[in-house]
Amino acid sequence: MASPFVGLVPAVLTPFDASGALNLAAVEAHANLLAADGVAGVFVGGTTGEFSSLTQDERLALTTRWAAVVKGSPTRLVVHVGANCLADAKQLAAHANALGAAAISAVAPSYFKPKSLDVLIQWCAELAAAAPDTPFYFYDIPVLTGVAFPMTDFLEQAPARIPTLAGIKFTNPDLMTFQRLLRIGGGRFDILYGMDEQLLAAVVLGARGAVGSGYNFAARLYNRLLAAAGANDFATARAEQYRGVELVALLACYGYLAAAKEVMRVRGVDLGSVRLPHVPLTAEQVTSLRREWDALAQE
Repeated sequence: MASPFVGLVPAVLTPFDASGALNLAAVEAHANLLAADGVAGVFVGGTTGEFSSLTQDERLALTTRWAAVVKGSPTRLVVHVGANCLADAKQLAAHANALGAAAISAVAPSYFKPKSLDVLIQWCAELAAAAPDTPFYFYDIPVLTGVAFPMTDFLEQAPARIPTLAGIKFTNPDLMTFQRLLRIGGGRFDILYGMDEQLLAAVVLGARGAVGSGYNFAARLYNRLLAAAGANDFATARAEQYRGVELVALLACYGYLAAAKEVMRVRGVDLGSVRLPHVPLTAEQVTSLRREWDALAQE
Protein backbone atom coordinates (compact mmCIF):
# COMPACT_ATOMS: atom_id res chain seq x y z
CA MET A 1 0.00 0.00 0.00
CA ALA A 2 1.35 3.43 -0.94
CA SER A 3 2.19 5.82 1.87
CA PRO A 4 -0.25 8.75 1.83
CA PHE A 5 1.05 12.22 1.20
CA VAL A 6 0.90 14.45 4.27
CA GLY A 7 1.46 18.17 3.83
CA LEU A 8 1.98 20.38 0.80
CA VAL A 9 2.96 19.17 -2.66
CA PRO A 10 3.60 22.12 -4.99
CA ALA A 11 2.48 21.67 -8.59
CA VAL A 12 5.77 23.01 -9.86
CA LEU A 13 6.19 25.55 -12.62
CA THR A 14 8.29 24.49 -15.61
CA PRO A 15 11.44 26.60 -16.12
CA PHE A 16 12.21 28.20 -19.47
CA ASP A 17 15.16 30.33 -20.55
CA ALA A 18 15.06 33.69 -22.32
CA SER A 19 14.54 31.99 -25.69
CA GLY A 20 11.65 29.91 -24.38
CA ALA A 21 13.60 26.64 -24.30
CA LEU A 22 13.47 24.28 -21.33
CA ASN A 23 15.92 25.45 -18.63
CA LEU A 24 16.73 22.38 -16.55
CA ALA A 25 19.50 24.24 -14.71
CA ALA A 26 16.84 26.16 -12.76
CA VAL A 27 15.32 23.04 -11.18
CA GLU A 28 17.88 22.78 -8.38
CA ALA A 29 17.29 26.30 -7.08
CA HIS A 30 13.53 25.73 -7.25
CA ALA A 31 13.84 22.47 -5.32
CA ASN A 32 16.06 24.09 -2.69
CA LEU A 33 13.55 26.90 -2.11
CA LEU A 34 10.68 24.44 -1.75
CA ALA A 35 12.64 22.24 0.65
CA ALA A 36 13.43 25.28 2.79
CA ASP A 37 9.73 26.14 2.79
CA GLY A 38 8.89 22.70 4.17
CA VAL A 39 7.04 20.95 1.34
CA ALA A 40 6.37 17.21 1.32
CA GLY A 41 6.85 16.59 -2.40
CA VAL A 42 6.66 18.03 -5.89
CA PHE A 43 4.09 17.43 -8.64
CA VAL A 44 6.00 17.72 -11.90
CA GLY A 45 4.65 18.38 -15.38
CA GLY A 46 1.05 19.10 -14.50
CA THR A 47 -1.30 21.95 -15.30
CA THR A 48 0.89 24.51 -13.52
CA GLY A 49 3.84 23.01 -15.35
CA GLU A 50 2.22 23.75 -18.74
CA PHE A 51 2.43 20.08 -19.71
CA SER A 52 0.25 20.54 -22.79
CA SER A 53 2.75 23.09 -24.13
CA LEU A 54 5.74 20.74 -23.73
CA THR A 55 7.04 18.23 -26.23
CA GLN A 56 7.27 14.59 -25.21
CA ASP A 57 11.07 14.83 -25.05
CA GLU A 58 10.82 17.90 -22.84
CA ARG A 59 8.47 16.12 -20.45
CA LEU A 60 10.85 13.17 -20.22
CA ALA A 61 13.84 15.45 -19.65
CA LEU A 62 12.02 17.49 -17.02
CA THR A 63 11.12 14.36 -15.06
CA THR A 64 14.68 13.07 -15.29
CA ARG A 65 16.06 16.33 -13.92
CA TRP A 66 13.62 16.54 -11.00
CA ALA A 67 14.29 12.90 -10.12
CA ALA A 68 18.03 13.57 -10.00
CA VAL A 69 17.66 16.75 -7.93
CA VAL A 70 15.35 15.28 -5.24
CA LYS A 71 17.04 11.87 -5.07
CA GLY A 72 18.07 11.06 -1.51
CA SER A 73 16.03 13.95 -0.06
CA PRO A 74 12.72 13.85 1.84
CA THR A 75 10.99 15.51 -1.15
CA ARG A 76 8.77 12.93 -2.85
CA LEU A 77 8.42 13.03 -6.63
CA VAL A 78 4.99 12.81 -8.26
CA VAL A 79 5.04 12.83 -12.06
CA HIS A 80 2.06 13.89 -14.14
CA VAL A 81 1.91 11.55 -17.13
CA GLY A 82 -1.46 12.41 -18.65
CA ALA A 83 -1.70 13.02 -22.39
CA ASN A 84 -4.27 12.85 -25.16
CA CYS A 85 -2.14 10.14 -26.80
CA LEU A 86 -2.21 6.97 -24.68
CA ALA A 87 1.12 5.76 -26.08
CA ASP A 88 2.77 9.01 -24.96
CA ALA A 89 1.19 8.69 -21.52
CA LYS A 90 2.42 5.11 -21.19
CA GLN A 91 5.95 6.13 -22.16
CA LEU A 92 5.91 8.88 -19.53
CA ALA A 93 4.57 6.44 -16.94
CA ALA A 94 7.20 3.80 -17.68
CA HIS A 95 9.91 6.45 -17.49
CA ALA A 96 8.69 7.66 -14.10
CA ASN A 97 8.53 4.07 -12.90
CA ALA A 98 12.14 3.45 -13.98
CA LEU A 99 13.26 6.58 -12.13
CA GLY A 100 11.61 5.43 -8.90
CA ALA A 101 9.00 8.18 -8.66
CA ALA A 102 6.86 8.09 -5.52
CA ALA A 103 3.70 8.28 -7.65
CA ILE A 104 2.29 9.08 -11.06
CA SER A 105 -0.89 10.96 -11.86
CA ALA A 106 -2.87 11.61 -15.02
CA VAL A 107 -5.72 13.77 -16.25
CA ALA A 108 -8.31 12.23 -18.53
CA PRO A 109 -7.80 12.61 -22.28
CA SER A 110 -9.69 15.75 -23.16
CA TYR A 111 -9.81 16.17 -26.94
CA PHE A 112 -11.47 12.85 -27.70
CA LYS A 113 -13.15 12.46 -24.33
CA PRO A 114 -14.05 9.07 -22.80
CA LYS A 115 -17.72 8.42 -23.49
CA SER A 116 -18.30 6.57 -20.24
CA LEU A 117 -16.74 5.91 -16.87
CA ASP A 118 -15.92 2.39 -18.03
CA VAL A 119 -13.87 3.76 -20.93
CA LEU A 120 -12.05 6.17 -18.62
CA ILE A 121 -11.16 3.30 -16.29
CA GLN A 122 -9.93 1.25 -19.25
CA TRP A 123 -7.72 4.15 -20.35
CA CYS A 124 -6.32 4.59 -16.81
CA ALA A 125 -5.75 0.85 -16.44
CA GLU A 126 -3.63 0.66 -19.59
CA LEU A 127 -1.68 3.72 -18.53
CA ALA A 128 -1.08 2.55 -14.96
CA ALA A 129 0.03 -0.90 -16.15
CA ALA A 130 3.04 0.78 -17.79
CA ALA A 131 4.25 1.72 -14.29
CA PRO A 132 3.59 -1.45 -12.29
CA ASP A 133 5.74 -0.44 -9.32
CA THR A 134 4.37 3.08 -8.93
CA PRO A 135 1.19 4.24 -7.16
CA PHE A 136 -1.31 5.83 -9.54
CA TYR A 137 -3.52 8.85 -8.76
CA PHE A 138 -6.28 9.87 -11.15
CA TYR A 139 -6.20 13.65 -11.60
CA ASP A 140 -9.76 14.98 -11.54
CA ILE A 141 -9.93 18.52 -12.92
CA PRO A 142 -13.21 18.71 -14.86
CA VAL A 143 -13.09 22.48 -15.27
CA LEU A 144 -10.19 22.02 -17.72
CA THR A 145 -10.72 18.54 -19.16
CA GLY A 146 -14.49 18.63 -19.51
CA VAL A 147 -14.50 15.04 -18.19
CA ALA A 148 -16.78 14.93 -15.14
CA PHE A 149 -17.70 11.39 -14.17
CA PRO A 150 -18.60 10.76 -10.51
CA MET A 151 -15.34 10.12 -8.67
CA THR A 152 -17.14 8.07 -6.04
CA ASP A 153 -18.08 5.61 -8.80
CA PHE A 154 -14.51 5.71 -10.11
CA LEU A 155 -13.06 4.69 -6.74
CA GLU A 156 -15.62 1.93 -6.33
CA GLN A 157 -15.10 0.42 -9.79
CA ALA A 158 -11.50 1.13 -10.76
CA PRO A 159 -9.48 -0.81 -8.12
CA ALA A 160 -10.39 -4.17 -9.66
CA ARG A 161 -8.73 -3.07 -12.91
CA ILE A 162 -6.00 -0.75 -11.61
CA PRO A 163 -4.02 -2.61 -8.91
CA THR A 164 -1.74 0.38 -8.32
CA LEU A 165 -4.59 2.86 -7.75
CA ALA A 166 -3.66 4.89 -4.68
CA GLY A 167 -6.18 7.72 -4.83
CA ILE A 168 -7.25 10.89 -6.58
CA LYS A 169 -5.81 14.35 -7.03
CA PHE A 170 -9.11 16.13 -6.55
CA THR A 171 -8.99 19.60 -8.13
CA ASN A 172 -12.67 20.16 -7.70
CA PRO A 173 -14.66 22.51 -5.40
CA ASP A 174 -17.23 19.78 -4.64
CA LEU A 175 -16.57 19.28 -0.94
CA MET A 176 -19.55 16.97 -0.54
CA THR A 177 -17.96 14.50 -2.93
CA PHE A 178 -14.57 15.07 -1.29
CA GLN A 179 -15.97 13.85 2.03
CA ARG A 180 -17.40 10.74 0.41
CA LEU A 181 -14.13 9.97 -1.34
CA LEU A 182 -12.28 10.10 1.97
CA ARG A 183 -14.52 7.34 3.33
CA ILE A 184 -14.73 4.91 0.41
CA GLY A 185 -13.21 1.53 1.23
CA GLY A 186 -12.86 2.47 4.87
CA GLY A 187 -10.59 5.38 3.99
CA ARG A 188 -8.11 3.28 2.02
CA PHE A 189 -7.56 5.88 -0.71
CA ASP A 190 -5.37 8.97 -0.54
CA ILE A 191 -7.40 12.00 -1.68
CA LEU A 192 -5.11 14.93 -2.40
CA TYR A 193 -6.94 18.23 -2.41
CA GLY A 194 -6.07 20.42 -5.37
CA MET A 195 -7.46 23.89 -4.67
CA ASP A 196 -5.21 25.92 -2.40
CA GLU A 197 -7.77 28.71 -2.14
CA GLN A 198 -10.02 26.23 -0.27
CA LEU A 199 -7.36 24.29 1.63
CA LEU A 200 -8.67 25.08 5.11
CA ALA A 201 -12.15 23.80 4.30
CA ALA A 202 -10.67 20.56 2.98
CA VAL A 203 -8.42 20.17 6.04
CA VAL A 204 -11.38 20.59 8.39
CA LEU A 205 -13.12 17.82 6.45
CA GLY A 206 -10.14 15.48 6.70
CA ALA A 207 -7.56 16.32 4.02
CA ARG A 208 -4.01 15.31 4.86
CA GLY A 209 -2.20 16.13 1.64
CA ALA A 210 -2.67 18.91 -0.89
CA VAL A 211 -1.33 19.66 -4.36
CA GLY A 212 -1.45 23.25 -5.56
CA SER A 213 0.28 25.90 -7.60
CA GLY A 214 0.34 28.42 -4.74
CA TYR A 215 2.70 26.19 -2.77
CA ASN A 216 5.49 27.17 -5.19
CA PHE A 217 5.74 30.63 -3.69
CA ALA A 218 3.50 30.65 -0.59
CA ALA A 219 4.18 27.31 1.10
CA ARG A 220 5.21 29.07 4.31
CA LEU A 221 1.80 30.76 4.47
CA TYR A 222 -0.04 27.48 3.93
CA ASN A 223 2.16 25.64 6.42
CA ARG A 224 1.21 28.26 9.00
CA LEU A 225 -2.42 27.54 8.08
CA LEU A 226 -1.90 23.80 8.59
CA ALA A 227 -0.13 24.35 11.92
CA ALA A 228 -2.87 26.66 13.17
CA ALA A 229 -5.61 24.24 12.13
CA GLY A 230 -3.73 21.41 13.84
CA ALA A 231 -3.65 23.45 17.04
CA ASN A 232 -7.38 24.28 16.74
CA ASP A 233 -6.48 27.94 16.28
CA PHE A 234 -9.03 28.56 13.58
CA ALA A 235 -8.93 32.34 13.85
CA THR A 236 -5.31 32.23 12.67
CA ALA A 237 -6.05 29.50 10.13
CA ARG A 238 -8.87 31.52 8.61
CA ALA A 239 -6.69 34.62 8.42
CA GLU A 240 -3.96 32.70 6.60
CA GLN A 241 -6.49 31.14 4.24
CA TYR A 242 -7.87 34.55 3.37
CA ARG A 243 -4.36 35.80 2.62
CA GLY A 244 -4.07 32.86 0.25
CA VAL A 245 -7.34 33.81 -1.40
CA GLU A 246 -6.10 37.36 -1.91
CA LEU A 247 -2.88 36.06 -3.45
CA VAL A 248 -4.82 33.90 -5.92
CA ALA A 249 -7.07 36.82 -6.81
CA LEU A 250 -4.06 39.09 -7.34
CA LEU A 251 -2.24 36.68 -9.64
CA ALA A 252 -5.41 35.91 -11.58
CA CYS A 253 -5.75 39.61 -12.45
CA TYR A 254 -2.46 39.46 -14.34
CA GLY A 255 -2.68 35.98 -15.86
CA TYR A 256 -2.00 33.39 -13.20
CA LEU A 257 0.96 31.42 -14.55
CA ALA A 258 2.91 34.41 -15.84
CA ALA A 259 2.30 36.21 -12.55
CA ALA A 260 3.33 33.14 -10.55
CA LYS A 261 6.64 33.04 -12.37
CA GLU A 262 7.21 36.72 -11.63
CA VAL A 263 6.53 36.09 -7.93
CA MET A 264 9.07 33.25 -8.05
CA ARG A 265 11.59 35.80 -9.33
CA VAL A 266 10.74 37.97 -6.34
CA ARG A 267 11.60 34.96 -4.18
CA GLY A 268 14.94 34.53 -5.94
CA VAL A 269 14.22 31.76 -8.44
CA ASP A 270 14.06 32.71 -12.12
CA LEU A 271 11.90 30.23 -14.04
CA GLY A 272 11.57 32.37 -17.13
CA SER A 273 8.25 33.21 -18.72
CA VAL A 274 5.34 31.19 -20.14
CA ARG A 275 4.55 29.65 -23.49
CA LEU A 276 1.68 30.56 -25.76
CA PRO A 277 -1.27 30.44 -25.46
CA HIS A 278 -0.31 31.89 -22.05
CA VAL A 279 0.91 35.47 -22.39
CA PRO A 280 3.94 37.00 -20.63
CA LEU A 281 3.61 40.10 -18.50
CA THR A 282 4.47 43.52 -19.85
CA ALA A 283 7.09 45.65 -18.07
CA GLU A 284 4.28 47.80 -16.68
CA GLN A 285 2.47 44.75 -15.35
CA VAL A 286 5.64 43.48 -13.69
CA THR A 287 6.06 46.78 -11.86
CA SER A 288 2.42 46.85 -10.77
CA LEU A 289 2.36 43.19 -9.70
CA ARG A 290 5.52 43.53 -7.63
CA ARG A 291 4.12 46.60 -5.87
CA GLU A 292 0.85 44.83 -5.07
CA TRP A 293 2.61 41.62 -4.07
CA ASP A 294 4.90 43.46 -1.64
CA ALA A 295 1.94 45.17 -0.03
CA LEU A 296 -0.04 41.95 0.30
CA ALA A 297 2.91 39.85 1.46
CA GLN A 298 3.56 42.27 4.32
CA GLU A 299 0.01 42.31 5.66
